[in-house]
Amino acid sequence: MDIASIIGLAIGLFCVIIGIVTSGLPFGMIIDLASVVITFGGATGALIMSVPMGQFLKTLAFFNQIFKKNPFDMGQQIMQIVSFGEKARRDGLLALEDEIDHINEAFFKKSLQLVVDGTDPELVRTIMDIEVEALSARHGENRKTFDILANMGPSFGMLGTLIGLVAMLQNLGAGDPAMIGKGMGIALITSLYGSFLANVIAIPVANKLKTKTDEEMTLKQIMLEGVLSIQAGDNPRVISEKLKGYMSPQDQRAMQDKENKD
Repeated sequence: MDIASIIGLAIGLFCVIIGIVTSGLPFGMIIDLASVVITFGGATGALIMSVPMGQFLKTLAFFNQIFKKNPFDMGQQIMQIVSFGEKARRDGLLALEDEIDHINEAFFKKSLQLVVDGTDPELVRTIMDIEVEALSARHGENRKTFDILANMGPSFGMLGTLIGLVAMLQNLGAGDPAMIGKGMGIALITSLYGSFLANVIAIPVANKLKTKTDEEMTLKQIMLEGVLSIQAGDNPRVISEKLKGYMSPQDQRAMQDKENKD
């Protein structure tokens, strides 16, 4: 579970609620059905028009991804690669054939299988780079869903504001304060809803999905460079130092401490 996403969302909602309460505004005053329909309904309609239906139906699944912690451990992955490097130098590349069946990560498994099969290193890199680019493109399409919502939320909020202003101006001559107030309420609350949709939900979700993609791309690069180093017959210590370069200094120190304990 990604606790940062939960804490961030909770803080955002809490601050909005506290802001409403401390302003003295009754909570019921910000609930307006017309504003909900215009902002959330309009943004949803625009999203459906913008992406394939299958992608739209997976929107909730994409949202759930921000609460899931990435299942991989970069340090553990590097240590596994180094251990494979030690075995390959000692017993030869074909000795890794038995290890492949025990690998769960598809990208790592495929790249190591290509190496064990004797595939040219440049061809291995080309094949796996294509997979990385395709994965990055798919993740980009997933983020696009929330990028669209981030743009459409405020846009439909502004549309609702204009509708509310038109309603208010039409009732100025009638002298009905209730109708004027209703028009002003729609005008302001739709902008509030649009801003909430964009800044509390859509933009943070898109940013977190991008962060998770970047982490996964880094791990894939570590796997690929590690496998190619094994194929080249590099010293396991050299492989370890090379792959640690992808880690932050803090993570490198933590991994070094773990290696020293082992």
